[in-house]
Order: sequence, then structure tokens, then C-alpha cells
Amino acid sequence: MAPSGPQPALPTLMVLLGALLLGPGNAQTSVFPPEVILPRGGSVKVNCSASCDQPISLGMETPLPKKEILPGGNNWKMYELSNVQEDSQPMCYSNCPDGQSSAKTLLTVYWTPERVELAPLPPWQPVGKNLTLRCQVEGGAPRANLTVMLLRGEKELSRQSAVGEPAEVTTTVPVGRDDHGANFSCRTELDLRPYVLKLFENTSAPHQLQTFDLPATPPQLVSPQVLEVDTQGTVVCSLDGLFPVSEAQVSLELGDQKLNTTITYGNNSLSAKASVKVTAEEEGTQQLLCRVMLGNQTQETRQTVTIYSFPAPNVNLTKPEVSEGTEVIVECEAHPRAKVMLNGVPAQPPGPRAQFLLKATPEDNGRSFSCSATLEVAGQLVHKNQTRELRVLYGPRLDEKDCPGNWTWPENSQQTPMCQAWGNPLPQLKCLKDGTFPLPIGQSVTVTRDLEGTYLCQARSTRGEVTREVTVNVLCDPPV
Repeated sequence: MAPSGPQPALPTLMVLLGALLLGPGNAQTSVFPPEVILPRGGSVKVNCSASCDQPISLGMETPLPKKEILPGGNNWKMYELSNVQEDSQPMCYSNCPDGQSSAKTLLTVYWTPERVELAPLPPWQPVGKNLTLRCQVEGGAPRANLTVMLLRGEKELSRQSAVGEPAEVTTTVPVGRDDHGANFSCRTELDLRPYVLKLFENTSAPHQLQTFDLPATPPQLVSPQVLEVDTQGTVVCSLDGLFPVSEAQVSLELGDQKLNTTITYGNNSLSAKASVKVTAEEEGTQQLLCRVMLGNQTQETRQTVTIYSFPAPNVNLTKPEVSEGTEVIVECEAHPRAKVMLNGVPAQPPGPRAQFLLKATPEDNGRSFSCSATLEVAGQLVHKNQTRELRVLYGPRLDEKDCPGNWTWPENSQQTPMCQAWGNPLPQLKCLKDGTFPLPIGQSVTVTRDLEGTYLCQARSTRGEVTREVTVNVLCDPPV
């Protein structure tokens, strides 16, 4: 990356003593300044001088672009060196009558790194696993003053020297849940404060860490073990100990069918619920799958669901409506693998069919015949029931129980005459005294002497008629 620190013009660093190399005799050459630190591409002025007043020759040897500035003197010259790209040691030389000598100045070039880059972090980092941070640094000098730091936010995790080109610095750190969403970066420090300059910093682009914790336990899957065709069942899949739970994904599948789920999130848990309806095409054994995905890991649970078809049994009567005395066959038939009970009596031998014969009586009118079928599916017993009602046609009936033949009531008391006629179809009932005076059946009346007497009750329907005499006795109040 491009240096983020400024590149100010650097003043020449002067030292008190010049470097000199003595030649034969007393000849000597001086250079000033003897050491300079400057930015890459910068320029510097260097003075070369000789110890004699009239040197035969005086100059500088360097591969750098140079030009002589100022008029100079008999025994000194000033040079400007430009576009200094790397460390160099220009040499001043002089040739005096008493000998030759030379002196060097040390040019140290500084520049901030061109690229400081933190290697990409894993898309997801498991909690509890160590994370290796890796930073690459290209360029930067002088390397003796260049260090590389690896940071979590602004917290320093590691500080190392920049070695090699490019320099690579690594460190390993433990990862916890609190590291989720943390920013990691790499920073270089070029410390030139010992040269009366400043600290230059370059920082990489930050990378955000995503951590996750998926427990080793599989999800808990609750579902029916057997499911009937064209019915609906509920499937629930849950898992605890997830982090971050909001990033977890859940998939519920039955065979090739992906189920629509409703997910409920807790603090560190989730529960996925789905309704499933199966068709006849899916009959048989199917695999139910719950898969929880978080980060780059998956936990799953599988269960076997048996899908079956089991229609209700059929209850058949020879005729649903018969006359009294008619023989009726009652038959129950169910799934070929089922076992049936007809009116609580198991089929003999046990199987899918049962029947019996009865002779219809009035008591059988409205009677329900129940067939219960039981089928074993994947070790479970499932039940279906069906009922049919028999209607028996019979003539009118009047008996003592429902139409008493004698009533004795006190005069002026409140009474309700009751007389119930039976039959199918239900007969019409009339009770008359002397063929004209009716007895108010089912109505509350005040008992008078006129109510006393014998009544002929007649019940009539399309299937015939019956009659019965009833007598009303009135207990008269004694005369006052």
C-alpha cells in the first residue's frame, strides 16, 4: 500500500567531526557532513576540503547525479547530490604536494513501506481454535528502524522486526466468542526519532473476524414415527449452545421434499417447526432430515418416518331399513392387513373381515353396529372405526309401562296425563271418552269430575293400529 506517513524535506544532519583519511605525510581530505539520513529521491549538499592550500586536484567520486555549487575556494568544493534512491558512500579525494588522501560520507535513505497487508481471515473461525494472523510488508528502510505490529482493534498482539523482502510476520492467538466482529489489522512503525525525525506509521486495511460455536451434539428431532396419507403432522427440530445463533440456518427435509419452517430463536438456541402433509405417492419409508448449519460446519439428525394408507373400515347391512322379523347380515371389512372387531367381538379367525346374522326386532330399531379396525405400522398400532345404523319398521305399540291403564287423581289437583305410543313410523295417538271427549295427553290439567271416566286410546300408523283402555278416577273433596 502507499505510505500513509508524510514525506517532508529532511534537513542535512550535521555532526561535529568530519571523516578523514590520512595519506602519506600530513596530507588529509575532509568531508562534511560525514553522515546524512534523507528521504528516498531526496538531495543533499556535501563539502569536500583538502588540508593543503593549493591542492593539485580536489573532487568527488559517486554514481549519484551531482553538480558543483558555489564558486568554491582554493582548497574546498561544495557538491549537490540529487535523486538519492538507496544508501550510498560518496568519496571526496584530494592530491596535495605532500600526498594523496580521501574521505567518505555515509548517505542513509529512508522510506515507508509501499505495501502493508494483513492476509484475509477465514470466513468463519471456530471458537476455541487458534487463529494465525499473517502480515506482509513490502519496502521500507532502514530496516533496522522498521517494526511490524499485529493488532486487535488498537490492542497490540505482537511486535516483530521486518526481516526479508517482502517481510512476513505471523502470530497465533486464541479465539473466543468475544472476538466475534473484532477488527484485526497490521501496522508498521518506522522510528526515526533517534535521527531527530519522527515516527512514521502505515496501517493495513482492517479485517473483521466472524467466530462461531456449533456444539458437537446433533439436533433434537421430534416427529411422528408414522404418518397417514392425506393427514398433517408437525415436525420440531431444536439445538442449544449456538453462537451467534442469529447466523444459524436450519433445513428440514422429508425425502425429496423441503419443508417450510418457522424458526424461533432463543439466547443460544433455536427451534424450527414445520407442518408436513403426505400423499399416496410418498407411501412407504421416508427419511426425515434436520440439518443445522453455522459457519462452515454442519450438524444433522435423521429419522425414519413410515407413511401409510389406512381407510376406515366398511360396515355393510343387507338393507339399512327392514321390517320386523327380517333377517339381516351385518358385515365389517377393512384393510387387508388389519384385524377387525364387530360390535366388540373379534373376527374369528383374526383378520380383516367379520359378520353376523340377526333377526330384526323392534328393539333393533336405531341400533348402531360398530366396526373397529387395527393395523400395525412400524411397530405401532393405529385404529379406525366406522358405524352404521339399522332402521326396523314395526307396527304401533301401547303397553302398561308407557301408557298406564288406570289413573287416580284428587279433585282440583294439577296432573299431566302421559301415554306414549311406539312404532316405526311413529304412530298418531288419540284418547277419547264416549268417542268425543279427548284426554289431553302430555298437557297439565286441573282435575275435575268431568275428567273421570274410561278412555279408548288408539295408536295408528301405516303399519296398522292398536287400542288400549285407560281409566281416570277422581277423588272428590268431601262436602263442606
